[in-house]
Amino acid sequence: MKVSGALRTAAMLGALAVTGCKVGPNYKVPAAPAPPSFSDNGHNGDWASAKPGDTADRGDWWTLYNDSELNDLEQRCAISNQSLAAALHAYEQAHDIVRENKADLFPTVSLGAAANRNRISNTRPLRPTNATTEYWDFLIPLNISWEPDFWGRIRRQIESSSASAQASSADLANTKLGLQGMLAVNYLQIRGVDLQAQLLRTTLDAYTQTLKLTQDRYRGGLASDSDVQQATAQLEQTRAQLIDLGVGRAELEHAIAVLVGTPATGFHITDRALAGDPPTIPTGIPSEILQRRPDIAAAERRVAAANAQIGVAKSAYYPTIVLGAAGTTESSAIQQLFNTGSAGWNAGPTANELLFDAGKRKAEVDFAVAQREQETALYRDQVLSAFRDVEDQLSSLRILENEAQVQALAVVAAKRSTELSTLRYRRGLAPYLEVLTNQTIELTNERTAASLVAERIVASARLQMVLGGGWNASQLPKN
Repeated sequence: MKVSGALRTAAMLGALAVTGCKVGPNYKVPAAPAPPSFSDNGHNGDWASAKPGDTADRGDWWTLYNDSELNDLEQRCAISNQSLAAALHAYEQAHDIVRENKADLFPTVSLGAAANRNRISNTRPLRPTNATTEYWDFLIPLNISWEPDFWGRIRRQIESSSASAQASSADLANTKLGLQGMLAVNYLQIRGVDLQAQLLRTTLDAYTQTLKLTQDRYRGGLASDSDVQQATAQLEQTRAQLIDLGVGRAELEHAIAVLVGTPATGFHITDRALAGDPPTIPTGIPSEILQRRPDIAAAERRVAAANAQIGVAKSAYYPTIVLGAAGTTESSAIQQLFNTGSAGWNAGPTANELLFDAGKRKAEVDFAVAQREQETALYRDQVLSAFRDVEDQLSSLRILENEAQVQALAVVAAKRSTELSTLRYRRGLAPYLEVLTNQTIELTNERTAASLVAERIVASARLQMVLGGGWNASQLPKN
């Protein structure tokens, strides 16, 4: 009866530990300001609010650019990038802490063994007469200890570490988004450089023809040697510009090599000029950003982790109760070690309540509250920064599109002006300086137009990054 009563008591204590109260505030997601729509929505349908079908998985968001080489590089980055590997191991550590905290919900059991040879001093006070002076002591101790989670300290700690692990998972996603986004931007910038190179090579062909024209006119006595030298200088200056593009292209290649975990030596990306307009990128409504940006999710999870720490701190005001039991089997003869008479045991609860700590526990609670408020402020700041990032890229796309349209008109006018001045020069109605000036203006406008092609497509990639790529908070681990 005594044993069954003890079991019932232990069962009741266990049920109380599992279903007992949890001190501290329950978590609520902090309110964050979210405008009803982005201010640049509606200016261009290419990045207006979401349409049917926009909810399709966009995890590999860079595939919108239809570039197989970019797709391959992004996959290599996901596998081989060392910064991404470090972020993955950071998440693994956070997950291991969750497992460690969950283990505190269960009893600890330890089993040992000892064998000691002992000798009693002959001059020991009160030594029994004729007592054995040397003997063996064989001992096998078994200890069981359990701290029931009556006040929810362990559960709050698990809650905190789980939220921290989710924040670490979001950090991993944000690192991946940032690295793969950086790779896409660098790659598209290389394609923009290739577009500039293509333009300069075409211009070199045109300038070569112009040089031939001045040489023919010079031999015919219709032009001066100065015209020939100016045409030569313009040709070589343009060739130097083409060579200069190689510096920036090489640096972008080397940056991509690091991103894909490959030595920069010998790494090369094939030449191919950028072309076309930016792809359609729906933004959705601003409130969706709270779920689609991993950095926002990480900040929100850190608020949850800090909130749970308030409960951990408050649990220190309540008694610490530990249920323990110990059993031993001990004998001076190893053959008698497992006899019934060699067994011993003890069991019972211990409780401890701190009566005075000079305000230490209150300071710890205040610290936890202040930490939660700090994380809340950082979360709201991250939300505001996210809205700013999206607005920046939407504005860039809208303004760059308008600029590209105007610049296209400038290119057409510059080309026509060059054609007319060249025709006048052929007929001897205009000096070569007029041709030279118009060709310089035409090249400047064409290079500006080519730069705008690259800037617009790069801005579209950056917009996808600030929208969170294809990530969603539902991908956070449950722990």
